[in-house]
Amino acid sequence: MSEDITYRLMIPEEAPDVSALVRVVFDEFIGPEYTQQGIDEFHKFIEPAALNERILADHFVMIAVDKEVPVGMIEIRQNNHVSLLFVDRNFQNHGIAKTLLSQALLKAKKFESGLSRVTVNTSRQGVRTYEKLGFRQTGPEREVNGIIFIPMAKRLEP
Repeated sequence: MSEDITYRLMIPEEAPDVSALVRVVFDEFIGPEYTQQGIDEFHKFIEPAALNERILADHFVMIAVDKEVPVGMIEIRQNNHVSLLFVDRNFQNHGIAKTLLSQALLKAKKFESGLSRVTVNTSRQGVRTYEKLGFRQTGPEREVNGIIFIPMAKRLEP
């Protein structure tokens, strides 16, 4: 793994590469537990045009880049909800998700100075990762449009 990973906001032209990264990781680790409806719904959500549409609204996307290639990403909605957090298989367990979350929360706090809580609806596979990042489950597992998720939240330091 390269020591030259940089963290920054995604620019619209990078949406196809970021979308492809998310799709590969999702298809390997999460998709096998979903129905075809859930897989289709998720794939639609991560299309490049959909990513760019959301960043023009109330979302932002930060990426981890190694040698000009996105290897991780986080999407934040309304400065208080993690919509997506994915790291390339070859870069997992190296602190990239933790750094992405930390960087994204710093940015979110600039816009929401009183931000005290951030939420996520994670897959079953993501629960342990989010627990390591300080999140706790806030409700039972649910399924909406074939998307299976567990709601979690993290209290933030003032």
